[in-house]
Parts: sequence; structure tokens; C-alpha cells
Amino acid sequence: MSHVDALMKEMQQEAQTTRKMLERIPNDKLDWQPHPKSMTMRNLATHIAELPAWVQLAVHTDELDFETSPYQPATVNSTADLLALHEKSLAEGLASLETVTEEQLQPIWTLRSGDTILSQTTKGEMIRMSFSQIVHHRAQLGVNLRLLDIPIPGSYGPSADEPMF
Repeated sequence: MSHVDALMKEMQQEAQTTRKMLERIPNDKLDWQPHPKSMTMRNLATHIAELPAWVQLAVHTDELDFETSPYQPATVNSTADLLALHEKSLAEGLASLETVTEEQLQPIWTLRSGDTILSQTTKGEMIRMSFSQIVHHRAQLGVNLRLLDIPIPGSYGPSADEPMF
């Protein structure tokens, strides 16, 4: 299996779990946040839903500079909006992977804020980092759901809320 094929497979598998998490968010809890330093449920879930599109960014650009391209999250007002955003981002990411070659994953991709370099990795490594970001933020979302007493779906096996058999 090529590296590109492995990335596509992983992206599709992680998307299944992400969908299950996003669909659990109640519309009336989008502005809830567990702590003043934490993101609201809406901001966290929007970020999760947008992250698959970072694959397109890594494939088709050489860098992201937060100073010249500040993050502007999509507007979401419901769980349905979050799911639609996730599907759009996923389609963009997968479409980019379908066209990329192994060689195109090798150049360096830079994440920066002006002159401050935050990360320099190959494009392939940047794609993997975006997948890790999805998992990381999905775990935060799971904690938020647990604090609201909303059953959590399993990720890599059953959860405490889903029976094994």
C-alpha cells in the first residue's frame, strides 16, 4: 500500500468516528464551554469539522502564515451545519489526496506566524499532523460531552456508554 493510499484509508476511518462525535452535540449546547479558557462547543466542533480540509492546504500550498491569513472559522448554527461542514472538508481533503503523488508529499510545508516558524515538516507529515489534530480535539469534545452527560460513541473500540456485545 502506498503512503497516499494509507493516508486516504486513515482519513476515511477517522471520519467515521468524527461523524459519530459531531452528531451527538445538541443544538442548544453550541455556546457551552467547560471553562473560561476552553473553546465553546461550537468553536471546538467547527475546528474539528474544518480540519480535514487542511489536507488540501498541505497538498496545494507551501505554507500557512497566521499573520497574513488569520483563521476565520466557518459559521455554524446547528449540528446539521457541523456535519455538512465536516462532509465538505472531508470531500476536499480526499479529492486532494486522490490527485497527489508520493513525490509531492516530500517538499517542506511551513506553519508560521510572520517571522515565527511554528512547524516545518514535509507535506506528508503535515497531513498526518492534521489527522492527529482531529483526534486530539475530538478527545476534548468527548470530555465536553461527558461533562454534559451525553453518551460518548466508541472511537477505536466500545466506549463506557456502548456495550461491547
